[in-house]
Amino acid sequence: MYEESLQQTGLSKDQAAVYEVLIQNGPQPARAVHQKSTLSRPLAYKVLDELIALGLAEKNDPPGKVSRFSAAHPLKLKEIADKRFEAAQGAKAAVEGTLGKLISDFNLQSGKPGVRFFEGVDGIREVLDDSLTATTEIYSYADLESIEKYISDINKKYVRDREKKQIKKKGIVVDTPFARTFLKNYAPGVTETKLIERDMSAFHTVMQIYDGKISYITLSEENLIGVIIADPRIYEMHRELFLHTWNATPDFQPDHSAVSQTHSKNDRLDEDSA
Repeated sequence: MYEESLQQTGLSKDQAAVYEVLIQNGPQPARAVHQKSTLSRPLAYKVLDELIALGLAEKNDPPGKVSRFSAAHPLKLKEIADKRFEAAQGAKAAVEGTLGKLISDFNLQSGKPGVRFFEGVDGIREVLDDSLTATTEIYSYADLESIEKYISDINKKYVRDREKKQIKKKGIVVDTPFARTFLKNYAPGVTETKLIERDMSAFHTVMQIYDGKISYITLSEENLIGVIIADPRIYEMHRELFLHTWNATPDFQPDHSAVSQTHSKNDRLDEDSA
């Protein structure tokens, strides 16, 4: 009845079967556990010892009587699950901390790029969070209007986390009135941005370059898609292209009057067209 759920907490099939016998039948000698669980007698003893070690079973040895085994309170299962979850989180953090170097070494030896695909809001969040492990400065191209429209809350949290970790970023965006307004107070301690003058429509994409990887996020009504490519050659190409563009682009100085003048000009055009 409970075996599948018990196994999901991390118990083996045999451990789950024996624990269920103890839960349903109360204190039992090992022989009864062996008979009711269909395990061999030696295996039943072994599993009972494992459950005692886990804190899920208790052994009572009354003088002159056969030892009896009973189940610990089921809340102990939650404690075990919580500890395993914490251990898994620690293992994940440890892997993420060294993943960039591992991937770099693997790629150099094998010549095979690593490619990962992500979808939906959770996928976009995961792509952004990957760059929070960056040990190098992040270089980025971004469509700020699409960011604000589709992932505003996710981006605000991402920026807060990046500020806490003091991860620096250089960004290049298309020069628009919206971009100038958006960037007035945008994480000034960890972000430098330059604007390029291009007559183009929104490209609905964010690209980030860091730690031997390139990440892409596509933002639209139909799809939220993320891709992370780990490859030293692709990384170096995009890094050099970004730096070339960055060095050829004038510094951006927020100009409040320019934004006001742009809005005034747009207002006049609206009045003329009316």
